[in-house]
Amino acid sequence: MRSTSHPVLPSAGVPPAVAQAFPPRRWFLFLSLALLFCALTLSGAPEKHLSVYSVAANYSLPLVQHDGRDCVGLLEVLEPLGKVSARAEGSRWRLRYNSVEGDFQAGKTHARIQGRDSDLGGTFVMENNRGLVPVSSLSTLLPRFLGGPVTLREESGRLFIGSVATHFTASLGTDNRLVFNFTAPVSPTIATEPGTLRMTFSRDPVVAPASPTLTFGNKTIPSANYSEGNGAAVVSVASTVPVMATFSNDGRTITITPAPASAQNALPPVAAGALSTQTQPGVAASPNAPAPVSRRYFAVVDASHGGDDHGETLSTTLLEKDITVALARSLRQELESRGITTLVLRDSDANLSLDQRAIFANADHAAIYIALHAASSGHGVHVYTALLPDGDEDRGPFRSWSTAQHAWLPISQTAATAVAAELQRRQVPVRSLAAPLRPLNNVTGAAIAVEIAPQGSDSSQLTAPDYQQLITSAVATAIAATRDQLGAAQ
Repeated sequence: MRSTSHPVLPSAGVPPAVAQAFPPRRWFLFLSLALLFCALTLSGAPEKHLSVYSVAANYSLPLVQHDGRDCVGLLEVLEPLGKVSARAEGSRWRLRYNSVEGDFQAGKTHARIQGRDSDLGGTFVMENNRGLVPVSSLSTLLPRFLGGPVTLREESGRLFIGSVATHFTASLGTDNRLVFNFTAPVSPTIATEPGTLRMTFSRDPVVAPASPTLTFGNKTIPSANYSEGNGAAVVSVASTVPVMATFSNDGRTITITPAPASAQNALPPVAAGALSTQTQPGVAASPNAPAPVSRRYFAVVDASHGGDDHGETLSTTLLEKDITVALARSLRQELESRGITTLVLRDSDANLSLDQRAIFANADHAAIYIALHAASSGHGVHVYTALLPDGDEDRGPFRSWSTAQHAWLPISQTAATAVAAELQRRQVPVRSLAAPLRPLNNVTGAAIAVEIAPQGSDSSQLTAPDYQQLITSAVATAIAATRDQLGAAQ
């Protein structure tokens, strides 16, 4: 289990910008981060990066300044793309990529690639046997090594190798739903502030539409704007009410809609002129905005892991994050067929932090939060409830983020018991456990985690639709049977 810092949670269910003291074992990390923050602050600017997009890999590299120019390590640029080696011989630096050889010399503005001169547009720098070239030279150097087209956007720090760009369209319907359709799956970081939802694409090769500014002529969502900088593309959506983003179509579609009224009411008040920033895929606070009428969810289903977090590698071709999405979709169908309104937090390969998952569940005031996990070891199903850390009871207006589940633990245990009993009735091996499995301890409502393992030794059983439905049907039946108890605990 990963240990994290502990924000505090107001009784309404959303953590304010207040943090409790770090546990002693985390002080070293905290001080290191503080020193890094101070260094960045004193430097006056964040570290610059070059993002590289290719069929083989998407990655980001730090840039360094030499003689007023941005430079990058050439070996580091080529390393993820193929077989590469380099060696220094005095002031000479030789690089070999697959069968292509390059010869560079410190202080020179030209290099020889396969015996042909190439202008670097600046001097070659050797630093601890590391070869640095001006970023501007990559547009001419890399085609010589790679044998294919390269597109460099130097001002924004983005490099495209081959035809890898992801394009998108945006359309706004009469129901105030702004739909972005992308040509490939994307997983942006989403941040909000009053009047703006911002999607930052650091890992995705998203490029501008025909016009960087899209105007919709709508009072709720009047416009969107595309921009690039420091290795990332950014789409900023202007809105006059709080809005939220949801993913679908395996990450190829992002829909921006007015936020549910419950999520808006759960946000802390914002003083006039103050700026409230959310760093989770959710909704910006706009204190004077009207609250649109929206669907209220009884259950929140959370497909664990996602994006960069693969979870357990279940087999050579099977990742936990993919199984949990399939299970979440199946459980939603089973719950809704029983009349239980259900929100799936992650319906694509998106990045969501543990805190973001809890914040979503708390903001909607759902009756129950169900996290889904998968495992290759063990047999059948494990049903978890939170194991809360020892500590004093909360005092004052704030509730500890690490023990937010405390008041709801009995009803969580009731739900877990019902799920386990239904699985046993269907002859599925099941164990009920308490564990420090985040974000269960951060949820202000009934919260359980269901971990599914194969019944035998073959992990491919986890992909079988009949086995998935056997489990999700049992869970849904148990939730439906305890619906009145869960609703009363809200």
